[in-house]
Amino acid sequence: MTSDTPGRDAIDAALERLYPGPEPLRWTVGDLAPLDRVRFYRRVEPVPHWHAVSYGMSELYGKQSDNPDESGWGFEFTFRLRREPGEAEPPVWAANFLQNLARYVFETGNWFEPNHHMDLNGPIALEQRHTLIRAVAFAEDPELGTIETSNGTVQFLQVVGLTPDEYEATQAWSVRDFLELMARRVPLLITDLRRASLLDDPEVVVAVEEGRRIDGSSTATLALSEFGWRPDGDLVRLVLGAHVADRVAKTLLGRLPFGRPLRLDGPESSAEFSSGSFSVGTAEDADDRLIVVLTDEALDTLVQVLVPEPGVRAAMEPLVVEIVRTAGPRS
Repeated sequence: MTSDTPGRDAIDAALERLYPGPEPLRWTVGDLAPLDRVRFYRRVEPVPHWHAVSYGMSELYGKQSDNPDESGWGFEFTFRLRREPGEAEPPVWAANFLQNLARYVFETGNWFEPNHHMDLNGPIALEQRHTLIRAVAFAEDPELGTIETSNGTVQFLQVVGLTPDEYEATQAWSVRDFLELMARRVPLLITDLRRASLLDDPEVVVAVEEGRRIDGSSTATLALSEFGWRPDGDLVRLVLGAHVADRVAKTLLGRLPFGRPLRLDGPESSAEFSSGSFSVGTAEDADDRLIVVLTDEALDTLVQVLVPEPGVRAAMEPLVVEIVRTAGPRS
């Protein structure tokens, strides 16, 4: 008999292989459109945690997309969250968080892949304001991996919580390399809302700085909600939020000296930085895109004024940098 839900059946089978038994410990949170459901598995090893798996990013029923190789968006979300002592039920906010990620994909058409990243601009959950986890990166789930279904492949894409300075390190260096470094200290890349930053460990700081010095940064574009530029008389004013200034500075240092450009995308304008003979001007095909070519000396001067303190500072003519106070956390 042919199933009406071949995609869902394939996910069920993958989970049954990982969690065998007639009655696995799981909870289903429904009515999460665009997700059909989120299942939570209660784990004890390697540390107590919830293992959440989404249903709905892939094609759960018949084939609908024109891509025969991938099912739907080609992935399902997973999320491993440290379980609190005595916590018998999975936290609903985690299901809602995955729902919000799914809604972002469906509404914008921007999908996620391993080594993608996102600044959450606030705590990962509104009721968890004490947590330092305020950004995420994505990695293939170390236990579920990728499966083949009749609708195409489905990769289980794990959401990994990061602190702001860890997120900054992924930009200045490499998401992939930082997650590999993290995996040696955080089993199964479990998100722990109570943990301190890994960069509190001097060995991690040395590893990140050494990696950035040798490899440079793999980040070609930074999408920043608080970035823009505008003409200012004979000058050009770059405007950045205080909380992103240091990240931009470190990413520039991880790109331009290695001959790699960096693009900053703001809500209304963008700027592309590269190394060479100094020049500043707009792109021939887009008046809202600034093209900045920096010598080594000009790069050093620019980086020196990219500090997280509000104020207007001259860089090198015609560039002026304005650092604005960052908006408060989302509410």
